[in-house]
Amino acid sequence: MSEQELPPWFKEQLARFNQLQQNLQAILMQKQQVEVEIVEIDKALEELKKTSAEDSVYKTAGPVLIKAKRDDVVKELEEKKELSNTRVMVLSKQETRVKENLKELQTKIDEMVRGAGAATKPRAE
Repeated sequence: MSEQELPPWFKEQLARFNQLQQNLQAILMQKQQVEVEIVEIDKALEELKKTSAEDSVYKTAGPVLIKAKRDDVVKELEEKKELSNTRVMVLSKQETRVKENLKELQTKIDEMVRGAGAATKPRAE
């Protein structure tokens, strides 16, 4: 059966399945980026903990480095990490929901294919 012969409702289900797959891919990419950001924050915090409060610390502000208080930078990084952890949690929930939707739709499509296959098979008499 060619794609042109597929019923419109079946094409719609396949399009929805492809859209869900793309959504899942986008969520996974966002989640990976945030997780990398958390690792970088952890490394920065680890290095900052090796310094004393009197040591010079610099932070980026666009393309410029600005001298800042160590404790302020630590506080900013910890807040950013907390926000990133929340973002990962939200993305994980979205990932789970999309995976469940994909699984349900896959089952539905499989049932449609089996039903269509059974309808087109010649009966043995």
